[in-house]
Amino acid sequence: MSNSNLTHSTPLLEVQNITKQFPGVKALNRVSLTLNKGEVLAVIGENGAGKSTLMKILAGVQTPDSGTLLINGNKVPILNVEEALNHGIALIHQELNLSENLDIAANIYLGREPTTCGIINQKQTYIESEKHLKQVGLKLSPHTLVGNLTVGQQQMVEIAKALSIKARILIMDEPTSSLSLHESEALFSVIRELKAQGVSIIYISHRLGEVNELADRVVVLRDGENAGDLDRDSISHDQMVQMMVGRAVSQFFPHTSHEPGEVVLEVKHLRTPANPKHQISFALKRNEIVGISGLVGAGRTELMQVLFGIDALRSGSISVNGQQIHIQSSKDAIKAGLALVPEDRKLQGLILEMAVRENMSLASVSRDQGPLGIINFLKERNLTAEMISALNIKTPNDRQIVQFLSGGNQQKVVLGKWLAMHPAVLLLDEPTRGVDVGAKEEIYHLMVELASKGMAILFVSSDLEEILGISDRVLVMHEGQLTGELSREDMSEEAIMQLATGQTHKTVVT
Repeated sequence: MSNSNLTHSTPLLEVQNITKQFPGVKALNRVSLTLNKGEVLAVIGENGAGKSTLMKILAGVQTPDSGTLLINGNKVPILNVEEALNHGIALIHQELNLSENLDIAANIYLGREPTTCGIINQKQTYIESEKHLKQVGLKLSPHTLVGNLTVGQQQMVEIAKALSIKARILIMDEPTSSLSLHESEALFSVIRELKAQGVSIIYISHRLGEVNELADRVVVLRDGENAGDLDRDSISHDQMVQMMVGRAVSQFFPHTSHEPGEVVLEVKHLRTPANPKHQISFALKRNEIVGISGLVGAGRTELMQVLFGIDALRSGSISVNGQQIHIQSSKDAIKAGLALVPEDRKLQGLILEMAVRENMSLASVSRDQGPLGIINFLKERNLTAEMISALNIKTPNDRQIVQFLSGGNQQKVVLGKWLAMHPAVLLLDEPTRGVDVGAKEEIYHLMVELASKGMAILFVSSDLEEILGISDRVLVMHEGQLTGELSREDMSEEAIMQLATGQTHKTVVT
């Protein structure tokens, strides 16, 4: 039977009126969807829309309070992960779940090793693993240690592992969040091949361009409820955004050109520890938003870390407001008027076990402390209240533990922490990674507002649409060096990718 005929017959998976409540929060309210054989179904929505809860229920990690799941028309209870796997449902988490000290084959069959007379059949393990590696297009020996693989390769191992249990339904949660452009394209090829083999895929992503490219249908969740769905012919960026946020977004990227002021940050002949062969020179002016683009491994984050004193520069100079500064630590950078919102907010930007108020005051606590180094709690509370209001942070109160906030609100806490220091230069490394479309729009508006008030903003992004939408200028890096600079008038995806792959441009920065 063809896939087109199956579409009009019994769905492979039916979710009917699933409801799930946690203390004080109704995560899902009578949510329904269908999934057909050999179909890529995208499930999208803002953070807190209920996507993760629904996927955990399908994968047996959580149980619903009410509602029904059907597979091939038959009602099935899924009470745990093992039952989900028995029904052919496998969840590939955003944080990969592999043992880096074991080889690929051991990871694929961990806990399910083929045995002969009660003894693990190693030869069979490697033979079967090799078949599944070929199935996902990974040309590696199953003897390869997982710790030696890239993130993209590890993700393919996770998919191979799912296929080894004969998974009919693969749930992919933000699968490209840590992948390079090349690795993402390889993943898309595998998804299309699996679809052709009749495997069904539920695809969750904040990157709507990927959804537009891959999905046969889109289901939109908002505030724990169905907000609508789109068939292949109806999928568009504007339609998806409108359903997700419940309103039309007429100007997602609120770019406003401002007359650049004087030079605030000047970098001359800087060499980073990661790429000591190349010199980097550029200037950043007041009222400017300058993007840094490039492929994974281009050296963008490494540059930010040197500017903020996390890593020591090898040579060259950094000047702020015309004064050369010697940055030997982040404390020196902060004193000079620099602030960095890092790429990994959970690891480097927040202390997840602490409250919003405590996180918000981390950077300014020394400045605002009272006599004898005692924390001024009144200032801390006032500062936090001001930032919660200014950044529209959705939190029950300032004592809420940060790890329980959505990704977008966590990112706003990191931003608030640094904005409280009134920096002259704001460094942002992937400022909208892992946040929903509504929070992205708020961050873009904030960047434009800060630039209009005289701040200089330098930001790294792997999202070309974001670079093109918000930047006044863009600096492009390739393998540790600046290959070119593009004005707003010269910016295009083609021009950026040309520079990002090592080809030079007439306005190369020296």
